[in-house]
Amino acid sequence: MPERVIPLVDIRSSGRPLAVPEQLRAPTGVLTDRRRRPLRDLRISVTDRCNFRCSYCMPKEVFGPDHPYLPHASLLSFEEITRLARLFLAHGVRKIRLTGGEPLLRKNIEVLVAQLARLRTVDGLPPDITLTTNGSLLVRKARQLREAGLQRVTVSLDGLDDTVFRRMNDVDFPVADVLAGIAAAQAAGLGPIKVNMVVKRGTNEQEILPMARHFRGSGVVLRFIEYMDVGVTNGWRMDEVLPSAEVVRLLQSAWPMVPLEASAAGETAQRWGYAGADGRFDPRLGEIGVISSVTQAFCSDCNRARLSTEGKLFLCLFASEGHDLRALLRSGASDAELSGALAKVWGEREDRYSELRGSLQGRSTARVEMSYIGG
Repeated sequence: MPERVIPLVDIRSSGRPLAVPEQLRAPTGVLTDRRRRPLRDLRISVTDRCNFRCSYCMPKEVFGPDHPYLPHASLLSFEEITRLARLFLAHGVRKIRLTGGEPLLRKNIEVLVAQLARLRTVDGLPPDITLTTNGSLLVRKARQLREAGLQRVTVSLDGLDDTVFRRMNDVDFPVADVLAGIAAAQAAGLGPIKVNMVVKRGTNEQEILPMARHFRGSGVVLRFIEYMDVGVTNGWRMDEVLPSAEVVRLLQSAWPMVPLEASAAGETAQRWGYAGADGRFDPRLGEIGVISSVTQAFCSDCNRARLSTEGKLFLCLFASEGHDLRALLRSGASDAELSGALAKVWGEREDRYSELRGSLQGRSTARVEMSYIGG
């Protein structure tokens, strides 16, 4: 087993300054990059802390008891996040996803949800507000989040076997408590709920069928995600990736399934529905999704921007550097100047790491950690 790679540079301390263009133009609600990809989805990390230590995200060897988390003053305040979100919406964003770390560790997160829920898209509609969580605090928080205006949650769950799950979260957290959190979210009306399972060959692939069996017909959409090379702390290896095509074949060996259309432009998951006796998709049985983040690049229609905990704007999940929005925000910049800077940086975007992954293998390139920017 190769030694785990430990990052030598803290990517949080660096960031490109954001330039305000000389000519400021009012946002039109349609902002595209150099590959004609529109800005539609904003993912906001609200904390760099997490109470799990999953080996593929925040391994204990790196994120131990002495790990220096960001001080509170470095984090964007709820008011700063809301101000930036409003500017992103004016450029065409329709969906806002709150991530972490573990976002429910951010104190009074429901206050931020309520602020975001009062915003409007360019169409005059409330934005689609979602949150990704490990589910550990959902029993306590689900009702408050729904009342604040949260619409849906996505829960990370990498297996149903308690031994496997405790080993993967590496803090001895029981799977029963996550399942209770999912039930609490369903009862609160935070749906349709999605459950994300990262599949790592040699670790939890035996959990694929039990997970599918458990959530089939439950109203929960189960999604299988290929183990990704995000960041440098997880010691990623290609031979630990189980291709989505193999996952689908395994599921089809147990149940008849049919391919479904993408639910929205830029959707990362390929959808498969359980078929009924007539061979057609039966909505009562539900669906699964596969996210082929390694074996099948979906850069061509990626419409997502990511805002880090302390205000760096990342244009790709695999980026090596962010653009320092916080510095511009706290310098006293006007909304017009901030909006112009956002438009400039997205307009110059050309990122397509997954399409180029093969040609980049072997190069020593720092990449942002998943725990810092969210999935």
